[in-house]
Amino acid sequence: MNILITGATSGIGEQLAIKYAKQGNTVIACGRNLEKLAELEKHTNIKACQFDATDLKDIKQATLGFTAFDKVILNAGNCEYVDDARNFDSALFERVISVNLLAMGYCLEALLPKISTGGQLVLVSSSVTYLPLPRSEAYGASKAGVSYLAKSLAIDLNDVDVTLVHPGFVKTPLTDKNDFPMPMAVTATEAADYMIKGINKRRKEVHFPYRFTLILKALRILPLPLWLRLAKGLAR
Repeated sequence: MNILITGATSGIGEQLAIKYAKQGNTVIACGRNLEKLAELEKHTNIKACQFDATDLKDIKQATLGFTAFDKVILNAGNCEYVDDARNFDSALFERVISVNLLAMGYCLEALLPKISTGGQLVLVSSSVTYLPLPRSEAYGASKAGVSYLAKSLAIDLNDVDVTLVHPGFVKTPLTDKNDFPMPMAVTATEAADYMIKGINKRRKEVHFPYRFTLILKALRILPLPLWLRLAKGLAR
């Protein structure tokens, strides 16, 4: 199979690229970091594709030579937290929305026509969408948009399967900067294993680690005022 993966230069994306390549698939590993892409190309079955996911023209130009994909995994993303909601940082908000949500739209315009009939589109969101969490105004809003986008595409796309991924905490270079506990966090390697298993089964939603995500899903039944009081306690 031909599999394109965005955000392949670190974390989950890197592990997905390596694991899918080892299974004998041809992997198009996408990202901005040329040095990391060169390292990935040392692996058998991995081809590098350099572009900025927030630049539609760049995506189209970089992928011009590719005509058909069996799977496209839109995994690229960023995380920044709003530390002072009273003095809201709109520039931070714009950065996160641009990378996590608008870039999805650019990638869809450029890549969706290249997915073969019967192929699969995978959008990586986050379990943060299950509940409002402290400091997550930008990150949560962007990922909530991704989740809604994926669910709508699953309705409207008749010849391509759509899989939505809701990871819990994953230990990556992106989350290394987190200054708070990450309960039940998994490694990027473990996250890739969860994802590949669910993607290959063409599940509509893949969420992990199950114990953590099921707890979050169960907490959604709480009345909003009660959850907000509990969440304010977490923020202290």
